[in-house]
Amino acid sequence: MGELLGLPIQASAHAQEIDSMIIVIHYLMFLLFVGWGIYFVWVLFRFRASANPIADYTGVTSHTSSYIDVAVVVIEAVILVGFAIPAWADRVNELPPEGESTVIHMIAKQFEWHSHYPGPDGRFGRRDISLITPTNAIGLDRKDPNGADDIATVNQMNIPVNKPVILYLSTMDVIHSLGIAEMRVKQDAIPGLE
Repeated sequence: MGELLGLPIQASAHAQEIDSMIIVIHYLMFLLFVGWGIYFVWVLFRFRASANPIADYTGVTSHTSSYIDVAVVVIEAVILVGFAIPAWADRVNELPPEGESTVIHMIAKQFEWHSHYPGPDGRFGRRDISLITPTNAIGLDRKDPNGADDIATVNQMNIPVNKPVILYLSTMDVIHSLGIAEMRVKQDAIPGLE
């Protein structure tokens, strides 16, 4: 089913869970589509002009449609509470320890993503907005002892296999959205927040 939906390869530990949820929700949406289609066809035949030649200005006196509406709302609430919220809660857990992870600062800028990696010392150098130049887009202070060995790339992110990664997102101008489909991750970088 994942191939039919065009889902990308699974490159994270939680990708299978998210793909399973997507597939289940698509099955449920298909059932709702078929159910509403059958109901629509039934309404077309039930209330056709030949069966009701005289207009009834009092309208429907039964509450069946209200019950159906309530049932649909309950089913959708069950889907939300039963599938979406638990999946989200599993994703929103504590970050792995920074000492055991690859830590990357991702700085967004118009049409660019800047990846800032600590050097071999494992410490990030100081960044200052006053140091931003065409050749130093993130304002990295190379005079800072911690920043002398830092690595910065543009529109390229390198991460190790089978090791946790912590991305700290920030932006220099407007809101940007970082999406890594293979990892089933999407997060917005908002000005003023990290």
